Amino acid sequence: MRDNFTNLVLGVFLAIMIGWILVVARPIILPIVASLVVAYIVLGLAELIGRLPGVGTRLPAALRFALSLVAIGGALFLLVSMIVANVSAIVGVAPQYQDNLLRTIQAAASGLGLETEPSWSNLREQFLARIDLQRAFATAVASVLAIVATTSIVVIYAGFLLLERGAFSAKLLRLSDDPERVARIRQVIEDVNSRVGAYLVMKTLVSLLLGALSYGVMRVAGLEFAAFWAILIGLFNYIPYVGSFIGVFFPVALAVLQFGALGPVLALTAALTAAQVAVGNFIDPMLMGNSLNLSPFVILVSLVCWSAIWGVPGAILSVPITAILVIVLSEFDGTRPIAVLLSRDGEVAPRGAAR
Repeated sequence: MRDNFTNLVLGVFLAIMIGWILVVARPIILPIVASLVVAYIVLGLAELIGRLPGVGTRLPAALRFALSLVAIGGALFLLVSMIVANVSAIVGVAPQYQDNLLRTIQAAASGLGLETEPSWSNLREQFLARIDLQRAFATAVASVLAIVATTSIVVIYAGFLLLERGAFSAKLLRLSDDPERVARIRQVIEDVNSRVGAYLVMKTLVSLLLGALSYGVMRVAGLEFAAFWAILIGLFNYIPYVGSFIGVFFPVALAVLQFGALGPVLALTAALTAAQVAVGNFIDPMLMGNSLNLSPFVILVSLVCWSAIWGVPGAILSVPITAILVIVLSEFDGTRPIAVLLSRDGEVAPRGAAR
């Protein structure tokens, strides 16, 4: 009994220490984790290409890997280029948006009979006159430049990880003289690669589909910078539960500034929400299923925890990180009950079993 209590106390202290390290060393650890995700997507896409009927099954493994690498690398380059170009353009039209915002509020106040109220005039002079959207967007540009720098580091890390993948098997063989232990480690790594890689690839495809649908809706509505907002919607789709709401909020907020009328804003909101519902309730479950076997409550808690530690990147990475923890915990007798509690249906594969 005393030993169990000691282990519990040591486990709590270890968890606190790990959490503190994750927060303090965020600038170092986060790019490494993100590079692992990119590497998973590249390898997962190569495997998916190999499963395609016809040409895919006849392509050599090296060619499938090269095609996947070119596709992901090109997508990242276009993503960063489009974000930089669109944010710079938004900064240029920020004064126009600010004027539209003031006119919209004035029209609303006039409709409510508040235009003649002295308090409304004071409020407009003291508060609205201080709104500087151009300065806010300039701050956003600085954030985007930081994202570009981080993305460059992530791409470099991912490149080196992919270059070393061929020597990884040899390293595993030298980890221990016990063949059974080596086989067990190899099985855990293969399980993580298979399940997390498949999840990331399918989630990426679903996000691309949602981004394309949203882009079409915004183009038809005449919303400016539709491609930029479509990218953000696709990225926020990685965040469970709340990502859909966040993805719709930003283009709708811009629609308020651009159109200055209630009708177009409501129509755009309804169309974007319909796209989110269609993808989230029908296409996403059909393609994804319950591939990671995680409890919905656990996903929600992990979202909150990783968001508190790493912000938006933590929210995006919360599901894959939690899935990896469950797989690793299920391989040890002492931590296997935790993996069972974290799972959706309580079913975890036997220790060391192929999945």
